[in-house]
Amino acid sequence: MTKDHERISENGVDTGMVPAAAPHNEGVDAADLTIAHMEGARTYQDKISNKDYLEELRDLQVELLKLQRWVKESGEKIVVLYEGRDAAGKGGSIRRFTENLNPRGARTVALTKPNDTERGQWYFQRYVAHLPTVGEIVFFDRSWYNRAGVEIVMGFCTPQEYGEFFRQAPGFERSLVESGTHLFKYWFTVSRENQLARFERRKTDPLRQWKFSPVDEASLGKWDEYTRARDAMLIHTDSPASPWIVVNSNEKKRARLESIRHLVHSLDYEHKDHKVARPPDPKVLQPAAHVMTVNTVPPMLAE
Repeated sequence: MTKDHERISENGVDTGMVPAAAPHNEGVDAADLTIAHMEGARTYQDKISNKDYLEELRDLQVELLKLQRWVKESGEKIVVLYEGRDAAGKGGSIRRFTENLNPRGARTVALTKPNDTERGQWYFQRYVAHLPTVGEIVFFDRSWYNRAGVEIVMGFCTPQEYGEFFRQAPGFERSLVESGTHLFKYWFTVSRENQLARFERRKTDPLRQWKFSPVDEASLGKWDEYTRARDAMLIHTDSPASPWIVVNSNEKKRARLESIRHLVHSLDYEHKDHKVARPPDPKVLQPAAHVMTVNTVPPMLAE
């Protein structure tokens, strides 16, 4: 256990819970934010205007194109993982990352449930097949972390498989990074109230109904189970080589802007505009190790 992991979430002693009525975290200092704050309420009282959002988004997407050009010319490899509760805004964020990139060098991977052949393979094997070659960026809309979330909560894997995942994931990711892959892991938060409201929109909007799956419906009564799974995952798979980044996605527009900003700020590409690719807003986006608060580490669910 490193000093970075002395703080964890609300399932231990010091919960850091936000009062249920709090609509925003504007008055909370960034240094005092916990994951409960970030999940429980949006960041600011006033939402960003559509005009400001579109202007900032365009500038950031220009930076993404510069980044992609650097990746292609230098032979770099980038993997970006998007995880979070259902309806946390992962898909919308990925679309804003990718909508202006050259598809020849940027791919989104959103795997369906494994088939019989894949179920008999090493768990990480089907994900390895989708990793980038030189000059590529790959965005995973959910990833190998399915095992640490939906699979264990919904009973789609055994406790033994779950435990094996936690033993292997840090080494797997360390190998990726040591082989020259830049790995980014984003966890998007959403409050219970916002999740339910977004689910309702999905059920009633014909253009969104495909987003509401039987698994989503079955998960509605498992909020606490998913919270415990999240805590175990963020603690046991966070490391200096592959840290988790928590994004407050209760306001989707700011979540999109600041997650893009984090990516372009983190890499040293040519012709970078440092005014745009500046450090992200710490009230919207924080390393997991900074917002997890308690005295004891939550056990993995299988223990």
